[in-house]
Amino acid sequence: MRDLGGIPVTGGVVESGILYRSASLSKLDAADEDAFAKLDITTVYDLRTAPEREGALDRLPEGIRSVWLDVVADAPDNIAASIPTLLADPAALENVLGSGHADKYLADANRKFVSMPSALDAYRRFYLDLIDEHRTGAALFHCTTGKDRTGWAAASFLLLVGASEDAVRADYLETNIDLAPALQPMLDTLATTGVNTELLQPLLGVRDSYLDAALDELCSRYGTIEDYARTGLGISNQQIDALRTRFIRTE
Repeated sequence: MRDLGGIPVTGGVVESGILYRSASLSKLDAADEDAFAKLDITTVYDLRTAPEREGALDRLPEGIRSVWLDVVADAPDNIAASIPTLLADPAALENVLGSGHADKYLADANRKFVSMPSALDAYRRFYLDLIDEHRTGAALFHCTTGKDRTGWAAASFLLLVGASEDAVRADYLETNIDLAPALQPMLDTLATTGVNTELLQPLLGVRDSYLDAALDELCSRYGTIEDYARTGLGISNQQIDALRTRFIRTE
């Protein structure tokens, strides 16, 4: 979990303490919930599929509003959402992810985040809710591992509010530093069950090529991040301005 605050954008920085990204919140314990409550997060956007949610419901402090936005509803075979099933079948995992297939799957998935109808609908509702004048407090968005669906939510948000591609890429790749230590115990356990954990490395981290695939899809289909918002998401110029006004601290 991390705050998007402090990232430089045109005219200032992203305001701190009002927008967070994370992995699944299904394992919060009592101490975590206390710490979470102190962040004044009142809305959580859950970008996972129904099976992912049912198998690992978020453990949220009482009173926090949860908004479900299934980004990959139109792609039930999405690899990121299928990891739990594949982990239970090492042979299937080898068949699906062997021979370098994982990199291609992840690049294709990131392209779909930009153009697939369910993704466009989910991200549209995400942005419209972020700027809703009746929404108060901080917000957090997440998927399961907090890197792909969450990664595009963060990347597109940062681009829309005026961050440079270098700043966006730095935030995107930060996931590898934050996530790897938390996942190592899981990988060690899986290795004892016969799972070839090398196959999982592309799925449990991010690579420049994944973000590049999404940005290429954006450029080829829409041209600019503003055109993606206007044409793809159906967000008006006034709503883009409202997003910038709400989340940028001018300096």
